[in-house]
Amino acid sequence: MELTRELLDQVCEIAVAAGQKTLPIYYSDFDVETKSDDSPLTQADLAAHRSIQAALSALTPDTPQLSEEGADIDFDTRSQWSTYWLIDPLDGTKEFVNKNDQFTINIALVVDHEPVLGVVYAPVLETLWSAAREIGAFRQQGHNEPQRISTVGVNAGKPRVLVSRSHRTAAIDALLERMPDFEPVTMGSSLKFCVIADGGADFYPRLGPTSEWDTAAGHAVLAVAGGQVTDLDGRPLRYNETDSVLNTHFLAFGDTAHDWRAYLPE
Repeated sequence: MELTRELLDQVCEIAVAAGQKTLPIYYSDFDVETKSDDSPLTQADLAAHRSIQAALSALTPDTPQLSEEGADIDFDTRSQWSTYWLIDPLDGTKEFVNKNDQFTINIALVVDHEPVLGVVYAPVLETLWSAAREIGAFRQQGHNEPQRISTVGVNAGKPRVLVSRSHRTAAIDALLERMPDFEPVTMGSSLKFCVIADGGADFYPRLGPTSEWDTAAGHAVLAVAGGQVTDLDGRPLRYNETDSVLNTHFLAFGDTAHDWRAYLPE
């Protein structure tokens, strides 16, 4: 599949349309179900899933899809895919349930185990991040024109470190203790990747479980903007290589010249 600005724009439209379907539910008294892994599920997750699935099927009928809300595809099938859409219809369901506005719609195109196109839309914030290789990374606020974004060099004396609203762990606390000084930035969902991509933060360490659909779209945006997402050994995070859809622990950062692994607990 050729990466073009037209394709990126079309995927942006699909993400925004799905996001609009979540808002009436968000502003209502909605029910919350619990999935088998104890994570929450709302009608907004399902509405966004159905919207994205139908639109991508019409746009690229020959490209398979893997979505959090349709993840029962065995690895024997998935392993044959060289190109596929990886979707989190509503990332940050806990943020959605708590109504703190920091949930996102996430669509990524993965080619040869790497996310090469990503769209992240925050419906309540009316902010859209998008990126594709060879095209660029962008941030669009409301109906304004998209603006190119890029990562920035870190203030090594006091890096801005993204800390999850919902997933603070003892391992993260141990890492932060190894930093001489830092500015904590609390944020939920895949917004963390996007904030680094547009220069608003420096470092997002994740030393707990995530699924591949949680990270792929934000990973693409950050990588195109000049940053990286790596495992704890410094290798780029990869997708669809095993039967598990869980990521290894990872570090996401904007300044690729800084030694972020130096902060890892021994």
